[in-house]
Amino acid sequence: MARTAPPHAPDPAAGPPSPEAAPRSRGRPRRDAPDLRASLLDAALASYVRHGIAGATLRRIAAEAGVTPALLHYYFADAAGLREAVIAERLMPVFFDIRDTLLGMPDASLREVLTAFVDGICATIARHAWLPPLWIREVVSEGGSLRDLLVTRLAPQIATVLAERFGLEQAAGRLNPALDPRLLMVSLVGLTLFPAAGTPIWRQIFASDELGIDDIRRHALALIERGLELPA
Repeated sequence: MARTAPPHAPDPAAGPPSPEAAPRSRGRPRRDAPDLRASLLDAALASYVRHGIAGATLRRIAAEAGVTPALLHYYFADAAGLREAVIAERLMPVFFDIRDTLLGMPDASLREVLTAFVDGICATIARHAWLPPLWIREVVSEGGSLRDLLVTRLAPQIATVLAERFGLEQAAGRLNPALDPRLLMVSLVGLTLFPAAGTPIWRQIFASDELGIDDIRRHALALIERGLELPA
């Protein structure tokens, strides 16, 4: 009787198996998913906004991303590692863009600097709708997980630099002398991030579904131009 090939023996005439037919290996994710890590960071950020950083467990984030918690452990080790990755790769670049714009204007007038700040914040909010609610929940609210980030890493690079500039302009007679240079920085945040965070409320109160970040920008610039008594 003729011998038959084992049931799993390859057919020499069929050629090598195609890459699509190759089974997935266990353990490490495949290299043909370069955006997987980025999508995990986005899912974590969305979960932070929805549940707060303290309430965004790895299980919740995994469900948001449609993966298993084990995959998050593989990429980020634990919840703290994931949080630091979100801060480094999602939050800090946003503020670096604004910082670099402002620091790159040493010879600009105060009007130009303030306009650049408002434009930069509003453009950032337009691109990243998660920023205002995350700011309110995790920076402004007592016990927020990002408050220390503001005090130690963001404020020294943006807030204190601008406050010093305001003080110099005030000493030179180019800024309303009744203003506090430190609180002026707070006012700028109050004219941009805070109204943006409350946009759903303002739309409902004023029955204005079209109220948005462009309105906030125009309003902030008008108040700055009139209230600060800036020279023409």
